[in-house]
Amino acid sequence: MGLALQQAKKILGNTNGNPAVGCVITQNGSMISAAHTSFNGRPHAEVNALKLIPKNLKNSKLYVTLEPCSHYGKTPPCIKEIIKKKIKKVYFSVFDPDIRSFNKSTKTLKKNKIYVNVGLNNKKIKEFYKSYFLYKNTNFPFVTAKLAISKDYFMINKKKKWITNVYSRSRVHLMRSLHDCIITSSTTIINDNPLFTCRIAGIEDRTPPIIILDRNLRLSHKLNIIKKRNSKQIIIFYNNFNRKKINILKDLGISAYKIPLNNNGNLDLKRVLIKAKKLSFSRIFLESGIKLSKSFLKMNLVNHLNIFISNDKLKRIGDDNIGSFLKKYLKNKKAKVEKVNLFNEKLISYKIK
Repeated sequence: MGLALQQAKKILGNTNGNPAVGCVITQNGSMISAAHTSFNGRPHAEVNALKLIPKNLKNSKLYVTLEPCSHYGKTPPCIKEIIKKKIKKVYFSVFDPDIRSFNKSTKTLKKNKIYVNVGLNNKKIKEFYKSYFLYKNTNFPFVTAKLAISKDYFMINKKKKWITNVYSRSRVHLMRSLHDCIITSSTTIINDNPLFTCRIAGIEDRTPPIIILDRNLRLSHKLNIIKKRNSKQIIIFYNNFNRKKINILKDLGISAYKIPLNNNGNLDLKRVLIKAKKLSFSRIFLESGIKLSKSFLKMNLVNHLNIFISNDKLKRIGDDNIGSFLKKYLKNKKAKVEKVNLFNEKLISYKIK
């Protein structure tokens, strides 16, 4: 089951609203197949693993991280293929919260004389599926926020583009690849002119779509995010309607949705997340400046917080100090220093909720 979990981790954030699932098949004490859910969610992990083995699978054991699906959707149910291939035993770790499948596979498999075991590695795999459970059981997607700060808590270096080193920034590219959407603000896009892509060899195609909060439709089509992002989806959430700009965005292949304002005259962030979920985004990566980041944190909309801390103090060349806010916000919250080599820089993670 541990190997099945490793398979699932390979495709996390790239299954288009479906769960990232890993599957391993053994026969006579040896592993004979391993697979995960396909990019964009189909085929499922079990079908991929079964297809890898042309020989007879009679008396084999199948280990899968999530309960096999038992309903007809865009594809036939996985349990149908498991039964057809004469798998002898099925082990899965957690039940699928999707009401079409929840606790339904066991009865069918047992009726076909297949042994079923539930709960292997349950604690670790339940934690892995935290974002999927939230997506299925609430109105909101799972939100991971990223902050990059100096040793003295500044978020902006007035003399340099970046706060952290190349190793920390590469880690951020990897984090992007594990999410199915980035949320940022038009202010960040205008000030920094970023690409928000995954610029690491092998995962360039995993750059997620991006939602830009642009209340007044300020963005220019000359910005990098629009000029150089190729085919990756760009979505604008706005409030003040401007027909000319909406038509320009449409011509550029950019979707735009009107979002209500909150009492402070800003886009309602709860409505932002609800709309993101309706667009099938389940794992959000928040990359923005101090204002939007603090708003998400204050409203308790962040599930996981990653803070990259450089080894330098900026003092007078620093701007946007988040120190007092963070110290108060993170009081009594459990931290984990990630064991990654960032060459004198730290990555600290907080499970907020």
